[in-house]
Amino acid sequence: MTILSSSNASPAIASLKMCFYGAGSMAEAMVRGLLDRGLTEPGQISMMNRQNAARMEELNARYGVNTASMDADKAAMLQEADIVFLMMKPKDAAEAIAQVRDLLHPGQLIVSVIAGMTIRTLEALLGKPIPIVRTMPNTSSTIGLGATGVSCSAAVSAEQRAIAEAMFQAVGLTTVVEERMLDVVTGLSGSGPAYVYYLMEAMIAAGSELGLTEDAARELTIQTVLGAAHMVKATGENPADLRRKVTSPNGTTQAAIEKLDANQFSQTLVSAIARAAERAAEMGAEIERKATS
Repeated sequence: MTILSSSNASPAIASLKMCFYGAGSMAEAMVRGLLDRGLTEPGQISMMNRQNAARMEELNARYGVNTASMDADKAAMLQEADIVFLMMKPKDAAEAIAQVRDLLHPGQLIVSVIAGMTIRTLEALLGKPIPIVRTMPNTSSTIGLGATGVSCSAAVSAEQRAIAEAMFQAVGLTTVVEERMLDVVTGLSGSGPAYVYYLMEAMIAAGSELGLTEDAARELTIQTVLGAAHMVKATGENPADLRRKVTSPNGTTQAAIEKLDANQFSQTLVSAIARAAERAAEMGAEIERKATS
C-alpha cells in the first residue's frame, strides 16, 4: 500500500464511495467542502438519515448526491461504501449503530463525528475489527473555517489517516491528537466558538451602554474580532506579543487589561476550558456505560 500525506490524498479520495449516516448541518458542511474542493464527485456520495425524507430530497436537489429513504436502499449504501461517516446525535448513536452493524465490514473506514463516543465504545458496538477515525469538529466547519481534532484506532493505516485528514481539511484545519486529548480539543476548539461569541456579546453590550447604537457596536465588534484573528494568522506572531505591541504604557489598553486582570480574566477562561474538557470526559463515560450495558 502506498503511504499518502494529506496533501496528496486527493486522487485516492476521488475513487472512494462515501456514505453519511446522519444528514444534519455538519454532514452537509462536509459534503459541501468535499465537492467545493473537487475532492470527489456527487455520484460518489450517499446520504441517509432515520426518517426525514424531505431533508433527503433537499440534499439531493442541492448537491446531486445519492439519498435514500427506503431501508433496502440505505442498507445497500452502507454495504457498498468505502468510508462510512457516523454523524447521528449521541443519544441516538448506540441504537442506530446496533441496527446497521451487520451491514458494515472490516474493509471499510468508519469516521465518527459522534460527540463523546470513544473508539473503545464504537468497537464494542460494532463487534468487529473495523478501522475507526474519531473526530471532534466545531460549528465553524459549516463555513469552511472549522477546527477538527482527529484520533485513529490502531487498525487505521497511514493512508486512511491521510485520507481522513484531507477530508476534514476541506472544512478547515485538522490536528491529529491522542484520543485522550480529544476532551481537551472539545473544551478548547469544540466549545471555543461559544466563548468568542460570549466575548462579542459583552463587547457589543459595552458599546451600547456607553452610547453607541447597537448596530455600530455590533459592526465594530465583528470587525475587531475578525481583524485580530487575521492578524495572528497573517503575522504568525504570538498573541501575547501582539497584545504587548498595542498596549502603550499608561494608555487606554493597559487600563483595560489591568481591569481584566483584576477580575482574573485569564484564569477564569483557563478554568472554563478545563471544566468543558472535564464535562466532555463525563459525557463520554456516561455514553459508554449506556451503550455497553
